[in-house]
Amino acid sequence: MEEYKDTRIYGFLRPIVKFFMYMIFRPKIINKGLIPKTGKVILAGNHTSKLDALLLISSTNRHIHFLAKKELFSGITGILINRLGLISVDREAKDKKNVFINAKKYLDNDKIILIFPEGTTEKESFPNLLSFKIGAVKLSYETNTKIVPFKIIGKYKIFGKRIRIKFENAITVNNDLENSNKELYDIINNIKE
Repeated sequence: MEEYKDTRIYGFLRPIVKFFMYMIFRPKIINKGLIPKTGKVILAGNHTSKLDALLLISSTNRHIHFLAKKELFSGITGILINRLGLISVDREAKDKKNVFINAKKYLDNDKIILIFPEGTTEKESFPNLLSFKIGAVKLSYETNTKIVPFKIIGKYKIFGKRIRIKFENAITVNNDLENSNKELYDIINNIKE
């Protein structure tokens, strides 16, 4: 079982990541004031690239705890990943109980969890969304945590057209998880700049 981690290394790396992102990709962050400055929250949005995590890190001064595939936790990158307060997800496992238990520890400590409900960047339908996995709304409902939806718009082009991320008003999930998941999908799908 993972322990709750809120490490100093994240605080050290965040300004470096932000500087890198702003120098290379010049992101435009829209409505970042909709991310609460305190308290627990789930960020949920589309997944376009492996750089998405860096874009989210650049969007807020708060420590974001990502759900990340377990493969990232081994090898040389695993040394760093294990110190950033990320939550390991075994995408092959049918029972995601441990993921929820670990994510709840962070929410119980009034932290931010980031979930990409599509679950992957590997899609032929870009920029169209894949169907959403139920995890974000399920975690939201079980922990009484609001979801702040976001959409990443555009592509990462070095010194090219600016990548954009737009946040929307927080939503509250009800006990009809399928309907809440559809609502979340529709909100994100319909975000325009």
